[in-house]
Amino acid sequence: MANPDIVSVTSILGGNAGFNLTNTATATLLTVSAEKIVKLNSIIIANVDGTNAATVDIFVDGLGTGTGGGTTGAVTTGADATVYLAKTISVPADATLSLLENPIYLMEGDILKGGASAASDLDCFLSFEVLDDA
Repeated sequence: MANPDIVSVTSILGGNAGFNLTNTATATLLTVSAEKIVKLNSIIIANVDGTNAATVDIFVDGLGTGTGGGTTGAVTTGADATVYLAKTISVPADATLSLLENPIYLMEGDILKGGASAASDLDCFLSFEVLDDA
């Protein structure tokens, strides 16, 4: 199911997930399962350190590998398998950052990864919907 028909899905389930980001920038936050597509509605980053700013990296890995990343009717040329949504974006102490202005779709096999410049300084909250066409 590289490209599900989102008009005829069998279920749409809302979900949330929260993480305290580590200083490993490649930590897996969300992996899209087979036969699913994820509509990622929001990514909110909160700096829980009362004194220091920290930077955040959020990216999608696996684009175009396996059955994910492609869309029937659209051909991409030279697309990268890894694409950053945020790269070393500074989040001030005691501040919150919203990373998405508009929802994006993650295809089966896509992996959302991220991390912070300082362990335990940044919390990450995801809001999403899982669409199933099985």
